[in-house]
Amino acid sequence: MRPEELTKATRSAALRLQHVYWIGGGSGAGKSTVARRIAAQQGFHVYSTDDVMPDHASRSTPEDVPYLTRFASMDMDERWVNRPPETMLETFHWFRGDGFGLIVEDLLGLPADTGVIAEGFRLLPHLVKPLLAEPAHAVWLLPTPEVRQSVFASRGWEIPHKTSDLERARRNLLERDRMFTARLADETIRLDLSVIEVDTALRDHDLAGRASQAFGL
Repeated sequence: MRPEELTKATRSAALRLQHVYWIGGGSGAGKSTVARRIAAQQGFHVYSTDDVMPDHASRSTPEDVPYLTRFASMDMDERWVNRPPETMLETFHWFRGDGFGLIVEDLLGLPADTGVIAEGFRLLPHLVKPLLAEPAHAVWLLPTPEVRQSVFASRGWEIPHKTSDLERARRNLLERDRMFTARLADETIRLDLSVIEVDTALRDHDLAGRASQAFGL
């Protein structure tokens, strides 16, 4: 597809997705909770990009998702212990946009007469912005390091326990997620997109209210 055709197709998709509100952000920021609360208040549908990851992986070819293909071939230590966090960040498939086209495809297939809250860390600012007919329809939740550590501890994430070095895997994951959140912060500033910093004092109800206000709901 030529660049001008791609631009035309993107503009068309943006117009067809005017009923979609996007919530991206770092790990542990409360995206799912906020999405559910706003959807319940507004009568919207929730589209969780986390929930469809297995489906998207099964619908893709290796050529479609090169980073996912390489990741799938690694064992748990290769993924989370033996590589530095910088490499983990740069090569993690969902951080690279693998499968984002399937998110758009799914959203275009939903009824347009009901609002949709799309949420998840896969909603990268530079991928979402071209699809925004209304810039206010997207917000990114950026957790502080204290929030990430608290959530990591409370969830009891299973990934580190599946490796040969639990503590190193835990440190690597926390640092990778810290760098990912910092990248989101830089990208949202560069693209002039809305953000909410999530600290330990900002409770879920307050956060949902802040997100609703950002959306103009």
